[in-house]
Amino acid sequence: MHPFSIAPQLFYLLPDPAWTALQPHLPTLAPQGRRTTSLRTRMEAIFHHAATPGAPWASLPSHYGRPDTVARFFRRLTHAGLWHRLLRALADAPPSHPLRLLQHAICRAARLAARLGGMPLLILIRRLGLRAALPAPPWLLPDPLLSETVARLLRTLPLTRENLRSLMAVARTAGGRRRIPRSVRLSWP
Repeated sequence: MHPFSIAPQLFYLLPDPAWTALQPHLPTLAPQGRRTTSLRTRMEAIFHHAATPGAPWASLPSHYGRPDTVARFFRRLTHAGLWHRLLRALADAPPSHPLRLLQHAICRAARLAARLGGMPLLILIRRLGLRAALPAPPWLLPDPLLSETVARLLRTLPLTRENLRSLMAVARTAGGRRRIPRSVRLSWP
């Protein structure tokens, strides 16, 4: 089994060792500067939502608190770079590290954050080899490394009709799909 392959699992509650491993990566204050009253519950809510693909935030169970509060907290954590830090920590963690208990949940949450995290998050996910954190199959997403190669080739290759045709095909592939169907996104493991 590949070290970064992940067995899908439903998410229920954060085990104590996993929470202890997760805590150092979380901000002590909420991104807006106030203390978060129930940080563990909010993280459980985020992981629960990530484990139910395609469900709106409003479908969160009521014991997690108000769905719009949890969604806002998720967006603020994403803009603060939490998922970047967690993915790096996950890639550096040995196989027996308690953070590995949350590998599936972290990858699913990073998948939700991919739109907000933008290209830097997609590049990080590709470089770390955590394909489960990608929001769709890799061949449908933009490939910035391939884009750089195409740009370099445009400067060095002679511009013949055949070369231009080949480069345009590669550039279309590097740009990814304009729209990824919802059924493909939801069926991506």
